[in-house]
Amino acid sequence: MKIGSDKEGNIKAIHMKALNNTGAYGSNGPAVTMEVGQNSLPLYAKVPAIKFEGKTVYTNMVASGALRGYGATQGSFAMDSAINELAIELGMDPIGLKLKNTIRKGAVGGIIPQSIKSFNIEKCIERGKELIGWDEKYPRKEVSPNKVRGIGMATAIHSSGISEIDAASVLMRLEEDGTYRLFTASSDLGTGSDTILCQIAAHALNTDMDGVNIHVGDTDACPYDTGAYASSTTYVTGNAVVRAAEKLKLKIIDKASKKLNMPSIDLVLEKDRVRHREDESMFILLRTIGEEAVVGHDAEVLMADATYGSKYTPKPFLAGFAEVEVDTFTGEVELVNYVVVADCGTVINPALAKIQLEGGLTQGIGLAMFEDVKYTSEGKLITDSFLQYNVPAKKDVGNITVEFQSDYEPTGPFGAKSIAESAVHTPPPAIANAIYNAVGVYIRYLPITSEKVYNGIKELRNQNS
Repeated sequence: MKIGSDKEGNIKAIHMKALNNTGAYGSNGPAVTMEVGQNSLPLYAKVPAIKFEGKTVYTNMVASGALRGYGATQGSFAMDSAINELAIELGMDPIGLKLKNTIRKGAVGGIIPQSIKSFNIEKCIERGKELIGWDEKYPRKEVSPNKVRGIGMATAIHSSGISEIDAASVLMRLEEDGTYRLFTASSDLGTGSDTILCQIAAHALNTDMDGVNIHVGDTDACPYDTGAYASSTTYVTGNAVVRAAEKLKLKIIDKASKKLNMPSIDLVLEKDRVRHREDESMFILLRTIGEEAVVGHDAEVLMADATYGSKYTPKPFLAGFAEVEVDTFTGEVELVNYVVVADCGTVINPALAKIQLEGGLTQGIGLAMFEDVKYTSEGKLITDSFLQYNVPAKKDVGNITVEFQSDYEPTGPFGAKSIAESAVHTPPPAIANAIYNAVGVYIRYLPITSEKVYNGIKELRNQNS
């Protein structure tokens, strides 16, 4: 990373170079390299000069594959760490430097091909500062003769599916009992996407969750979906659900119009019936419409399909804040608090979104402080089990606080955009920034271990002696 600015903190140029070791086979290597820049650099797209160079190389190591973040985590660590170091050089608060140079809603041009319609940077950062106690704690506080606490922060973006590539199709049908069935090939990987898609369908059809059943994962029976990747399910498949539901709604109202002998424009769809807008005594039950749709010579099962191809990929925004306690004798680092405030558009299901963030943050903390893939000089993987490869336990991640500052995304299903992958991005640079603020040592290579911090403190003492 190379970043240049004037003395007032106006960034003038950014140069990012990425070298990706993809192992013995290509797999996703070139795409991962591309994402290093594609989901980090746009945050500073207002900078006049931006250059990205990337190479993917084969080596005699285990083949790499897709992982949450998909290159953007590495790009975010390099980018945000460099911005934080620039703030130190300028004698500025990193928050002020970032707010001065980041994009805002409405931005378009350069490396941003589409106008940004939702992007709640200021409120996310303002709320995160409040939750972590930034003004009271920044940059450090001594808590004992050999323990120092520091706080740091990071910002990150991602995408909501891949524009011009991702597409999803769904089918919806009115059942004989007046409920709905949703058919989708999208797979729930434990994220709760089945619930989300049912919620979107229920909202579009003015019913509740009990009124929607979902049939998923059967690629022979369900319409095509590009898959649960690229933070796409809520945004891409959710948009397809909205479209299919609107089509089915029109068909149901049209059928009710004929049965009630009144114009469709005077009818509204409710949970279990279609009724007149003003006279609630004039209605027909959905159960009746569903039963008659499968009986008789004029039977017509009411169903609708829809496809959504993503032309736009709205970007979620996160502000992450870390508070660490560093032992200046041993270099041991304890993560005390981690706060993240996110703008993922309308939060369809707050509980599931919160869990997505908590899980992603835990992964990000693992990448920052624990996880280290090691090989022999011949390329043999050493860390091939959990006996050698460390991942954080609950006691290692401290207190995690998650909040949302939503900005309605007009292209998303009821204003939603993604959250899944972006959750992993902020811990590495935020923790590195917090450690620097605590003891004056900047660690540029992950994971940030006690040994690296201790050696950094020792070197700093030698320089000052």
